[in-house]
Amino acid sequence: MSDTIENEKFVELNYKVIDNKTGDVLVTVDYPLGYVHGVNDVLSEEVTKALDGKKVGDVIEVPVDTALLYGERDESLVFTDHIENVPEEYREIGMTITMENEKGETRDFIVTRFDDKTLTVDGNNPLCGRDVTFQLEVLTIREATEEEIDLGGPVDANPELGEILEQVE
Repeated sequence: MSDTIENEKFVELNYKVIDNKTGDVLVTVDYPLGYVHGVNDVLSEEVTKALDGKKVGDVIEVPVDTALLYGERDESLVFTDHIENVPEEYREIGMTITMENEKGETRDFIVTRFDDKTLTVDGNNPLCGRDVTFQLEVLTIREATEEEIDLGGPVDANPELGEILEQVE
């Protein structure tokens, strides 16, 4: 049994997204990301190649082109409205509001600021326009089961909504 990452191995990772300009950690995961190497394309080809041959405990850093992933920042997706036009439950920084256009297409907007007069939402991905690096730490490497290979990841990766709600309560 090999203890290095190679095709058809089940791998669990922790990852962080770090802003290269400020050094701030922008995103972390609460639960490890599990996938079957070489089968699941949840990670970019560049990241997958960087993980080849790594062992448990190894940490890699991969610069990410956010323009390639999310497109260029679009200031037309930033809106400010009078606070009285926004329901009270949406007046929280980081709150996601799903909006629908006249064609029925939806887009998520994140509340980025508000005061006693206005509220601003942004429809750009929060990483859009930033210079970031993904830092990944290898936690687990093991032989994948046939079912995991078929699914490309952990068998219990899609819990029922009820299970998620029970964990939140």
